[in-house]
Amino acid sequence: MKKIILFLSVVFLLTSCGEYQEVLKSKDTALKYTTAENLYNEAKAGEGNSRKKFRKALRLFEQLMPEYRGKPQGQRLAFLFADTYYELGDYFLAAYQFERFAETYPESEKVEEAAFKGAKSYYYLSPPYYLDQTETVKGIGQLQEFIDRFPESERMDEANELATELRVKLERKVYEIAKQYHHTESYIAAMAAFDNFISDYPGSPFRERAMYYRFESAYLYAINSYAYAMPERLEKAREYYEDYQRYYPEGEFIEMANTALKDIEKTEQQLKSETRI
Repeated sequence: MKKIILFLSVVFLLTSCGEYQEVLKSKDTALKYTTAENLYNEAKAGEGNSRKKFRKALRLFEQLMPEYRGKPQGQRLAFLFADTYYELGDYFLAAYQFERFAETYPESEKVEEAAFKGAKSYYYLSPPYYLDQTETVKGIGQLQEFIDRFPESERMDEANELATELRVKLERKVYEIAKQYHHTESYIAAMAAFDNFISDYPGSPFRERAMYYRFESAYLYAINSYAYAMPERLEKAREYYEDYQRYYPEGEFIEMANTALKDIEKTEQQLKSETRI
């Protein structure tokens, strides 16, 4: 019985493949359109090997796009074409095709979905924070454009979440650059970078860390200076400590900050003693 079922499955598969190849080579555009749409719908419904069906549909859509340009079916075909790329995870082409769809058919009932999926494609293309963030910036722009254009959309919450996630990624990149200056003991550059970060991203989840490492950079810079430069630099470190302590009195780094402050006070006392001598 198992052998019979396996045999029938193979026969069905070969027959299906043969039929598809015939459609692919056919000059009957209506047949191709119907076959492509059926494959797409079956794949969306999760019937059988969805990815394989999307790929088959895509080959037919590619042939059909020039044939239906400017015709009534062209609008639906253009959306299905873009969405098939999206479902296959080819987000570069999906973003491009969704943008073309939105520009070509601005009054379509599908334009909201196209705008969202086009923006979300850039979200998926956004790389890890330490790489070039061109696609991240593009994604934020596209998502913000969607939010502004469709404020009543049921996709609004997701769009805001995705945009926030991308913004945090950009913030992390800037923060990590500043922190790298700190770790390589480029304390002047670190302080400047952290100053800019705190000013530019006041609501960032990295704000507390930035304020602490700005203080620590100033502290390490001061205590490793020549004696004549220490007083002014210690005073600057103290100012940064007070900023951190004011905003985060029970912060993650408060104990380390307090320990460093004691060292600052001790060093200041020693300098005063040496000056009196």
